[in-house]
Amino acid sequence: MAKNEVQIAKDLPNKKMTVTRHFDATPEQVWRAWTESKLLDQWWAPNPWRAETKKMDFRDGGHWLYAMVGPDNSKHWSKVEFSSIVPGKRFQTTASFCDENGKLNNDMPKMKWKIEFQAADSGTKMLVEISFESVKDLETIIQMRFEEGFTSGLGNLEHYLNTGFKIRKEMKTSNKARVTTYLNFLGNTEEAFNFYKKVFKGEFTGGGLQRFGDAALPAGMPPLSEADKKLIIHAELTILGGHVLMATDAPESMGLKVEYGNNIHINLEPETRAETKRLYDAISAGGKITMELQDMFWGAYFGSCTDKYGINWMFNCTEAGK
Repeated sequence: MAKNEVQIAKDLPNKKMTVTRHFDATPEQVWRAWTESKLLDQWWAPNPWRAETKKMDFRDGGHWLYAMVGPDNSKHWSKVEFSSIVPGKRFQTTASFCDENGKLNNDMPKMKWKIEFQAADSGTKMLVEISFESVKDLETIIQMRFEEGFTSGLGNLEHYLNTGFKIRKEMKTSNKARVTTYLNFLGNTEEAFNFYKKVFKGEFTGGGLQRFGDAALPAGMPPLSEADKKLIIHAELTILGGHVLMATDAPESMGLKVEYGNNIHINLEPETRAETKRLYDAISAGGKITMELQDMFWGAYFGSCTDKYGINWMFNCTEAGK
């Protein structure tokens, strides 16, 4: 059996099932993916469904209210109540079906989850024990294709961890503050950066030229064409005096529009989220916010604006959320 393969053991006499899975990521990264709503929404639902959080309060006694959203935009609601939280290591939940306001549907099975994360060679071992009130409830969940759905979701999580956090790590190998220049292209980033590389006798740094097809994109985003998968999602090139140029393709097929004036940004990478917020609030005052500060799929706290003088700024912090 492959190291990263999902293992599911059903124990009908004891009304429970156990799920184990290895991830090539740190326990901190896997913990964040399970306990932050913006990350959960990236992977929790089996394809082609997506998860949509209405409320998340991760604390002992708190809860997560979310919907599984189908391709036809139909929504099936669930409420997850948290207990016995040991930060970074384990927590327990009671998961129930409900309506959009969190009113429980007592005609459907409840599931009690125990989720644990253990440091392992080259990654993290996840152990999930799910208990039921009756054998009938366990059988009902099995008939609802829980195994296939949860396995698909964990596959999404592996993809997210292996791309989102990997991109973040390659983009910046330390948390030291820096300022770079970020460029947007209509689809010829690769051509432009090979040109700049030759002119400046520079070197591709970070992850070099990374393509859309290699990244875990946000849930709900339409499938990419084969041509768009080959476009550059992030590029880094160190040029004169150690300055770093960064870039991405922003084609109109993805709903983006590059024009002279919005194709270049000053990119700030503060050491802390607090400093990022301070700079963002100060620079955007009186200007135009183009993206509110938020946690993004590549693992950064990110926002952008045009200041009151018409200068474009990006804010990109890799400090972990609290």
